[in-house]
Amino acid sequence: MRILIVEDNRRLAESLKDILKSLRYESDISLDGPEGFERLMSGLYDGVILDVMLPGMDGLELLKKARSAGNGTPVLMLTAKSDTEDKVAGLDAGADYYLTKPFDKDELTAALKAVLRRGGELIPDVLSFGDIRLNQSAFSLERGEKRIRLGKREFEVMRLLMYAKGAVVSKETMLLKIWGDDGEAVDNNVEIYISFLRKKLTFLKASASIVTARHLGYYLGNRLGQQEHMSSGIDSLPEKGGRSE
Repeated sequence: MRILIVEDNRRLAESLKDILKSLRYESDISLDGPEGFERLMSGLYDGVILDVMLPGMDGLELLKKARSAGNGTPVLMLTAKSDTEDKVAGLDAGADYYLTKPFDKDELTAALKAVLRRGGELIPDVLSFGDIRLNQSAFSLERGEKRIRLGKREFEVMRLLMYAKGAVVSKETMLLKIWGDDGEAVDNNVEIYISFLRKKLTFLKASASIVTARHLGYYLGNRLGQQEHMSSGIDSLPEKGGRSE
């Protein structure tokens, strides 16, 4: 899961990034409003931590602009002000939750979990496809009573494939959503982790498999009567900004 941090105080932004890392969330930082808006509209994020006071474009303006453009990414808004009017303004602009500075790690964690609920529905802890399950709390891939723990990158790749539900997920989408702005990430990164996952599916003796769609990407199929894949998997990924866990 990837979170966008839009905060002009670099020290606070880095602290937020460290907290998110401890919660097993990937994150990126934008230090001003215009860059934050551009990243938000990319559709790559599951949630946003957004400060109100930003250079170039304040958080309220950024959020109103994003919502007007149809971006529905969950937003946790931060402010140094505790005035009710400021909180109301943020909620009216489209924020899902409001947190007043200063706050501690537990407050942030609780607020972020609340933000990541969509319409009162909590992001599922276990994703299923065919005869396999991806346990998002245990970071494990399971079939029946058998389970095997996944590494961080393996988990993120498998999660994208699970959410796509048999639709194709391109290498480009995987690189952007998992490796983000890491310029050293290449197609081979994806191929390596696909290979690791295939070996683990074999270990589990699963009928579900990862299928290569030539020149397109990868999708989940079933060895017992392979299903036809769809040509575009990104539309089946969890709802994010501009519609894309």
